[in-house]
Amino acid sequence: MVITKNFKIMKTRFFNICFLVLASVTFMFTACQPEEYELGQMLSKEDLKYSIVQDAEDPNMIILMARNDGYAPFWVTPMGKSNKENDTIRIPFEGNYDFVYGVVTPGGVVQADTFKLELTTTNTDYVNDPLWTLLTGGVGEEKSWLLDLNEDGQSRYFDGPLYFYGTDDNWDSRAMYDGGKSTDEVKKELGLEDTWNWSPEWEGNQWLMPAADYGSMTFSLQGNATVTVDHKVLGRVDNGTYFLDADAKTLSMTDAAPLHDEGRDGHVINWGDIRVMSLTEDAMQLGVIRDEALSGEGPAMLVYNYVSKDYYENWVPEDLPDPEPQLPAGWQEDVSKVVSNTITWTLSDQNPLDWCGLDGVRKNGWNAPEDYPDWLGTPDPGVYDGFELMLNSADKTVEYVAPDGTTETGTYSLDEKGIYTFEGISPSFSVIGWASFGLSADNQLRIMSIEKDAAGKVTGMWVGAKDPEKPEYMGYHLVPAAGGASEEGPQATSLIFDNSKLAYGDIEEKGNLRLELFNEYGSTKADPPLATSGLASFNSLEVTFTLSGITLNEGAAGSYDASILFSDGDWNPSGNGETITVNGDGTYTATFAPGSLSEGVMVFVVDIVGIGEDIADMTAVTATIDEVLVY
Repeated sequence: MVITKNFKIMKTRFFNICFLVLASVTFMFTACQPEEYELGQMLSKEDLKYSIVQDAEDPNMIILMARNDGYAPFWVTPMGKSNKENDTIRIPFEGNYDFVYGVVTPGGVVQADTFKLELTTTNTDYVNDPLWTLLTGGVGEEKSWLLDLNEDGQSRYFDGPLYFYGTDDNWDSRAMYDGGKSTDEVKKELGLEDTWNWSPEWEGNQWLMPAADYGSMTFSLQGNATVTVDHKVLGRVDNGTYFLDADAKTLSMTDAAPLHDEGRDGHVINWGDIRVMSLTEDAMQLGVIRDEALSGEGPAMLVYNYVSKDYYENWVPEDLPDPEPQLPAGWQEDVSKVVSNTITWTLSDQNPLDWCGLDGVRKNGWNAPEDYPDWLGTPDPGVYDGFELMLNSADKTVEYVAPDGTTETGTYSLDEKGIYTFEGISPSFSVIGWASFGLSADNQLRIMSIEKDAAGKVTGMWVGAKDPEKPEYMGYHLVPAAGGASEEGPQATSLIFDNSKLAYGDIEEKGNLRLELFNEYGSTKADPPLATSGLASFNSLEVTFTLSGITLNEGAAGSYDASILFSDGDWNPSGNGETITVNGDGTYTATFAPGSLSEGVMVFVVDIVGIGEDIADMTAVTATIDEVLVY
C-alpha cells in the first residue's frame, strides 16, 4: 500500500523550534553566496512529494521515501525524528500512529498535514530483544523503575541520582569511562568531540536535587508499548507510548517524560528524546540534552540513574564492618615520645569537645569558642580548669585530678588500635553545660586523631568515649599542660636561626630596642631568619639573645623591662611574655607561655622598652639570637 498525503503546517512549540533551527541553518548556508540577497521562493504543500509504504509481507514495517530532490527532508514518526531521504520504521504493536513529512527550502520550512496510520497487526519480533526484556520484563509483562534517591537521601545502586556527560556521549563512551578510559582515549577511539563525564555522589552534592519520593516509571508490553510515569514531585501522571531502539541504544517517549527533578524540568527541549546509557536487570541510566538557552548553563547530557522497583524493595545494605579511626603510621612511637615517663594532659581552652564519627572524624569542626552553637553553649575554661590526666608510660600508672581537686589513681593500658583502658579512676565532670567528660561503659577512651607540630612532636590529641547507643564518640581535645609535667622536664625543639636576617634597632621609633624575629607586617616577612613552620603549634617559647656595643647616655635609667611580644596566626592568643630586666651588654633569656596551644605566627619580637632613647649610638649596637626553643 502506497500512501501519499498533503499536510497542514503544525504550530506546536516543539515543531516551531525544530523548523526554526533548520530554517536558520539553510539561511546561513545561502547567506554565504554573495549573489543571493534574500530568501528564495518557498514550496507549497501541493509541491511536496513523498510516500509512506507498508511492507507487503510485514505491515508493521513502514518505509518512508522523500521525493523532493534537492531539498533537505525531515520526518516526525512515532519512533522519533529522522532526516533521511529513505528510512524504515518498525512499529511492533497495532494502533493509530501519526507521521509528518516536511522539507527545508531556501524560502523556509514547509510541512505536510499529519497523517494517521492505523496498524491492525502486531510483530513482537521487534521487541524480542534482551534490552526490551530488561526494560519491560518481556512481552506481556511490565516493569517499574524508580529514581535512585529516596526521601531519606539514600541511593541504593549508584553514587547519586544524576550524572553529567558531554552532548556526544553514548552507551559506548559511558562503558569506556566506567572501564577507566581517559577523555582523550574516548575521543580517539570513538571519534567524539564533546565527551566528558562527572559522576557526583549525592551525599556531598545535595544541591543536585532534594531527597524525596520521586514516584515511579512503568514500561509495559501488555498489548502495546505504553509507559506510565507518576511524577510525585511534579504533581502529575504521564500516560504515553515509547519505543526502544535496541541497536542505536535510544529510547523515544510520546506524551510522557522520564522521572526527573523539579529544578531541571524546564531545562530540556524534548524529554522524550532519550539516550540509553546503560541497562541491566537492576539498574538503568537515561540521558537527555540540557538546553543552554533554557537552563542558562552550558549544553550537557543529564544522565538520570534508576533502579528497578524489585531491586529497590529487596535491597539489603551491605554488611560492612564499622569504620575506625585511621591513625598515622608510627603513631605508637609518636605517642610514646610525648608520654615519656609522665605527661599531664589537660582540656583545650579553645575547643575542649566535639562529637566524632566512628571513623574518628569530628562532626562539627569547632576550633574556637565562638564556633560553638547556642544550643550547647560557649566553652568556659574556668569550669574545667584544674582537670589533669597524668599518664606514666614507664609503669602504666594514671593519676586523675578533677576540677574540684579530687584525686584518683589507677593503671591503664594502650592497645594497637589506640584504645586506652583505665582501672581505678572514674572521671566525670561538666565541660560545657550538660556535656561532660567521662569514660565509656568499658572504662575506655579511644584516640581519634593526633596533632603534631612541624618538628613532629605531638601537641595534642582527640580521644573519644564510645556512645552506648549511637554510632559516634563524645570527643575530648587533650593538650599537654603548659610547661609539661615530665620528670625529665618539657621536651623542646631548637629552631635554626640565621642572625644575618635578624632585624633590630628602634624599628618603631618609640625609643625602644626591638629584636624582630618575624613580623607579618615587617621587613622579616619576605625573608625570615627562621622557618615559621617551626611555630605551627606550640605551648611555650624561650629566646636567648646577646647584646653588645651598648653605651648609655649620662643620666640614663640603666635598667629596662624586656619581654617577648607574640601573636599567633589568628591573633589569639596574643600578648607579652614574662618580663625580664636588661641592663646593657650581656646575654638574656625571655620566655612566652600563652596558656593555650598557639598555632602559627603573625608577630614574634623581643622588645626592650625605653633603652632605645638612652643609647648614645644605636649604630654601634650588635644583637644576636643565640637560641630559640619551642615547647
